[in-house]
Amino acid sequence: MFAVGNSCKRSLGGLSKRTYASKLPEPQRNPKLPNTKLFINNEWVDALSGKTFKAVNPTTGEVITEIQKGGKEDVDRAVQAAREAFKLGAPWRKMDASKRGILINKFVDLMERDLVYLSSLEVLDCGKLYNTLMRTDVPTSGKNFRYYAGFADKNNGITTAMDGSFLSYTRHEPVGVAGLIAPWNFGVAFVAWKLAPALAAGCTAVFKPSQHSTLTTLHLAELMKEAGFPPGVVNIVPGGGDVGTALAVHPDVDKVSFTGSTEIGKVVYRNGSETMKRLTLQLAGKSPNIILPDADLDQAVEHGHFAIFNNTGQCCTAGSRTFVHESMYEKFVEKSIARIKAVKIGDPFDLSTNQGPQTTEEQLNIILKMVEQGKKEGAKLEIGGNRVDRPGFFMEPTLFTDLKDDMTIAKEEIFGPVQQIFSYKTIDEVIERANNTEYGLASSIFGQNIDQINTIAQALRAGLVWINCYHAILPQAPFGGYKMSGFGREGGPYGLEEFSEVKAVIMKTPTKNS
Repeated sequence: MFAVGNSCKRSLGGLSKRTYASKLPEPQRNPKLPNTKLFINNEWVDALSGKTFKAVNPTTGEVITEIQKGGKEDVDRAVQAAREAFKLGAPWRKMDASKRGILINKFVDLMERDLVYLSSLEVLDCGKLYNTLMRTDVPTSGKNFRYYAGFADKNNGITTAMDGSFLSYTRHEPVGVAGLIAPWNFGVAFVAWKLAPALAAGCTAVFKPSQHSTLTTLHLAELMKEAGFPPGVVNIVPGGGDVGTALAVHPDVDKVSFTGSTEIGKVVYRNGSETMKRLTLQLAGKSPNIILPDADLDQAVEHGHFAIFNNTGQCCTAGSRTFVHESMYEKFVEKSIARIKAVKIGDPFDLSTNQGPQTTEEQLNIILKMVEQGKKEGAKLEIGGNRVDRPGFFMEPTLFTDLKDDMTIAKEEIFGPVQQIFSYKTIDEVIERANNTEYGLASSIFGQNIDQINTIAQALRAGLVWINCYHAILPQAPFGGYKMSGFGREGGPYGLEEFSEVKAVIMKTPTKNS
C-alpha cells in the first residue's frame, strides 16, 4: 500500500542513496526467528486447529519457517481477551492517559534498540530493501508511535453553550475493541499506522498481519509485552481470510480498520455493516502523476521513477499513470528508459541494490499477466516486461507508452514495477483524464507555475495531492482516499478520531426558581 516518509528531495538532492547506505550497520542476514505462535492475552499459544502456514523468502523462494495459522475460534479467544482488557476496572482502562503515552514511548525505545533486527527480519520475510527499512520504514514507524503517544492525554472534548439551564460537555472515549487487518507490502509500518492511534485512544486490539509479512509483527508483539502492556491489550492472530472475516463479523469487535484491495474491502464493508461497526477502509489506487510543461526535465523523470518503482511498485499510492505535457513527452520517455536501465536488481540485503523481489510469486504472476494484457491491447512495451531469470520472485522494471485511457493497464491497479506514460495537451484535459478513474487515493503535480498547480490541486478528486514530491507520508498528515479507494483517514488528529466516540453529557443546572 504505502511508502513511508520518502520525498523527491531525498531522492534527488543532498546525500545519494549510496551515501546513506554506507552509514548503515551491517544487516543480520540470518536473523534469529521470533516466536511463531499466536499472541493472545500476552501469551504465545498454538492455533486451536493445529494448522500452520509457510513463511517464504521472496529473494530465494525458499521456506523460512512455519507459523501457526489462526482461525475463527482463535479470533474468538483474542477478542475475548481484548474485551476483558477493555472493561472498566481493568488495568488498561484504569491507567492514566499520560501513562499510556509513556508506555507507548517505552515500546518505541525497544523498537529502536532492535532496529537492525527488525529491518533484517523484514528483508528476509518480504524482500524489502534493507537500506530503505533502516533509513525510512522502521524509524518512521517509531515516529508514528511517538506522535500518537503525545496525543494519549490530549484527546479532549469541548464545553458547549446550550439554551436553558444546562451544562453540556463532550467526552472523547475509546471505541472499544479494534480489529486491525493489514496487507503485506509494509509490515512494520502497518502495525504503527493502525495500532498507534488505537492505543493512544485507549482501545484494545486484535491485529491480523498478512501471511506474507508476519515475522516482524510477531517480534513487535514480544516488545509490547516487554514494554509492559497489560494482558489482552494487544493480540496478534496470523492467518488467512477467515481471520479477517471473523473480525469483521464479530459482535464484540467495535471497530475494523482494513487496508487491502477494493474487492476485499467491499466484503469487509458488507460484513462489518451487519453489526454497524465503525470502519476505516484504505483500498486500491491508480494515482495520476502530472508533469507540467515548466517542470525541470531531469527532476521530473526522477520524480516519476520514484513514484512508481518505490518498493518495487508495491504501493497503493504508486504514481502508475504519469501524464507528461506533449512538449516534453518524447524526451521524458527517453530519459525514463535510461533511468530504468540504471536500476540494479538483486539481493535486498545488498546496500547497492535498487530493486528487490516482489513479495509473493502470486503477485509476480498477476503483474506478468497484466503486462501481456497491455501488449495485447496495443500499448507499446518500451523496456522490461519479463520475470528475471534467477531464483526468487524478481520482475524487470517495465515501461509502457502509446497508451489509451480505456486500456486495462491504464484502469486497473497493477501493484508492481510497471510505469505508464501518457501525453496530454492542456490543463483542462489532464484534470479530466486524471479524475477519470474509479479510484481516488493519491496524486501528484510536478512543476513551477503556482497558479496551475493550485488549480489542479483543487480539481483532483483524491485524498492526497503531492506537489513536487511523492510518497511523502508522515505521522502528522492524514492519509485516505475518495471513491473506490475507501473512506476514513489514518494519520494526524484524524487518525485518532477514527478510534474515538464522542459522548455528550448534558446536566441540568439549578436556577433561581428551581
